[in-house]
Formats: sequence, structure tokens, C-alpha cells
Amino acid sequence: MKQRQPSYLNFDKKDYPWKPDINYRASPWKYRVGRGEQGVLICEPYKSEIGQHWRFKTEAIAEQSSATIFAMFEDYLKADDFVGADMARKYLQMGYTRARRYANYKGGKKYDKDQDYALLDRGTGDMEKAAAADVFYKRWKQAEANARYAAMKKQWKNERG
Repeated sequence: MKQRQPSYLNFDKKDYPWKPDINYRASPWKYRVGRGEQGVLICEPYKSEIGQHWRFKTEAIAEQSSATIFAMFEDYLKADDFVGADMARKYLQMGYTRARRYANYKGGKKYDKDQDYALLDRGTGDMEKAAAADVFYKRWKQAEANARYAAMKKQWKNERG
């Protein structure tokens, strides 16, 4: 049976719909919602605005970080900036997924690149990160449950993808 390898090994940059040279505030029609966290580390100026607040080292740090990012999410909604709101939602989701990765795997490493990307042992991670993940999970779900955001997202996906 062939070992499952990380998806980033076959990443095709030219086919990726999010581009680092686009200002998505100036050209929001070029933004795609995508799946999960796609584009979160690329789309400017949101990456720079939100990313500087994204931290999950401890539960207390995650509380502050997620509160700040959630407040930004609400501010983007008030400004009718769907792209900003969606990017903030993605950072909340990524706070959860990355903290869970560090909770599950020592150093956040899931694959052993020296052993043909064999899956490393789960349950070797930092349990403090599990508490941080829970904090981000609650904020992420709170953002997704926002009725205004949900309506904007549905309309955006129907019109633009």
C-alpha cells in the first residue's frame, strides 16, 4: 500500500487561485472563498493585517489572539468587506487546525520527510496546544454562525466562487 504523502509535495503554484501580487481589497472580485483555509497566507492586505495577531502558544495567548481576530471579523462585516471577514474566519479556523496539529504531534510535524514522509506517531504533542485549539474552535464556529457572514458567503460563492 502506497504511503499517503502531504499535499504540499505536489503543489502547483500556477494553478492556485490565490496570488500574492493581488491587492484583494482593491480587487475583491478576484477573491475566491475556496475550501477551509485556502489562500489565508497569501491574500494581502488581509494577511498582514490579521496575521500579526495570530498566536496559539498557550491558552491565554490564544484567548487574546482569537478575541482580536474575531473583533476584526466583526469590523470587516460592519464595513461590508466580505473578503476581510472571510480571511479573519480563516485565521480563526487555522488557529484551531494548527494548534490541534501541535497538540497531536511533537513540534507540529505530522510526516517524517527523512522516511519517505511516513506518518509520525500521534499523541506526542503539547497538551497546552489542545486548550489553545479549543479557544480558536469556539471563535471560528461563532464566526461561521454569524447570520450576516453566512448570507454574504453564500451570495459570494454563488456569484464568484
